[in-house]
Amino acid sequence: MQCERLTASEHPATTAAALRDLIPAPESVRERVAEIIAEVRGHGDVALLDYTRRFDTAGNEPGAIKVRDDELETAKAALSPEVRHGIERAIENLEAVMVGGHAHEPIAVELGANRIVQRRVPVDRAAVYVPGGRAPYPSTVVMGVVPARMAGVAHITVCAPPRSDGDVDPVVLAAAALTGASAVYRMGGAQAIAALAYGTESVPPVDVIVGPGNLYVQEAKRQVFGQVGIDGFAGPSDLLALATSDADPEPLILDLLAQAEHGPGTLVVAVSDAPELLDLLEKRLESGADTGAVAALVDAADPEQALAVAEAFAPEHLQLMGAHAEALADRVTKAGCLFVGSGAGTAFGDYIAGSNHILPTNGAARFASSLRPGHFLRHFSEVRIADPSELARSAAPLARAEGFELHARSMEARIRDNDPLRR
Repeated sequence: MQCERLTASEHPATTAAALRDLIPAPESVRERVAEIIAEVRGHGDVALLDYTRRFDTAGNEPGAIKVRDDELETAKAALSPEVRHGIERAIENLEAVMVGGHAHEPIAVELGANRIVQRRVPVDRAAVYVPGGRAPYPSTVVMGVVPARMAGVAHITVCAPPRSDGDVDPVVLAAAALTGASAVYRMGGAQAIAALAYGTESVPPVDVIVGPGNLYVQEAKRQVFGQVGIDGFAGPSDLLALATSDADPEPLILDLLAQAEHGPGTLVVAVSDAPELLDLLEKRLESGADTGAVAALVDAADPEQALAVAEAFAPEHLQLMGAHAEALADRVTKAGCLFVGSGAGTAFGDYIAGSNHILPTNGAARFASSLRPGHFLRHFSEVRIADPSELARSAAPLARAEGFELHARSMEARIRDNDPLRR
């Protein structure tokens, strides 16, 4: 594996930028994606099936776009007991963690005689994109469907690109059945995003699309945003491990190598004030399998500088190992998911810990969050004004200052007859 060694700059943002520069920027696919979306929007199933033959099934005839219910039940019944237990345990843990994130109860705020009620309601239809290509991802089905179901979404679509034989991996189908997905479609790539956003003869349009995917998928999500809501732009994976001299190197090495399994574009970083630990990591990582991922080792002066680098980098996954590193946990503010201690390997978060593995990447943890029920909820206010007089007197001058005379008069018309302003 490619392994780079850096020394932390006195400016954390400079170090973070140098780390990001280790992964080359992907070529633009904007025009190609726009063409695919236009074709699917204009020609529906015909274009969707054509792109499936070209990009997914190597020219072979794909199965029907929508997976039948009996096919889902067959896939579920064929699961090995061990895999089924793993999926069901992941569902159980994720539900337990997210139980507080989907409350629909209105929150009322009394403002004198007036009341504003903050209401949250789920979208009607949501879709979870599940990547294919390198491997099947039943875990992504769990991470996408469970939050949508807990938010109260009535119809949850799952889509995944079919293999060359025209069908979706049965483990993905089984996971969809176990999580309670409403429908599953054999489609992937930018064409699937277009179908979900605009609808085709076989695919009803949805309100929100979530889930990871390749550059074409993410660019398509960007282009259809506004027609539908999205969770964000999930790019290549990254992990930053902040380790001090007392960290156990063996699980740390495995965690870095495990994250590197995600392949090209993946960045795994270790930041430490212990040069001998970084020396060992460098030796072991360089001898690791060449997955296309890039590893980087950063020499920091002390844990404080290491934390500053981590905060500037805003990693998708942040791991703290060693007593001095773990003591910094409460000060972390910018990470997609935080793993504290030698027992908390990032792989647990990918599968079964109860956290979500659909996380902000490429530094987006500065402003974005992991997928949660809130991504599927719409917030709006219910306004009840029992005493409009004081509000009208206060707001009418502001409306006139903006040049909206009728706004002012609309409010003033509600002033009560006994109000001094009417005399």
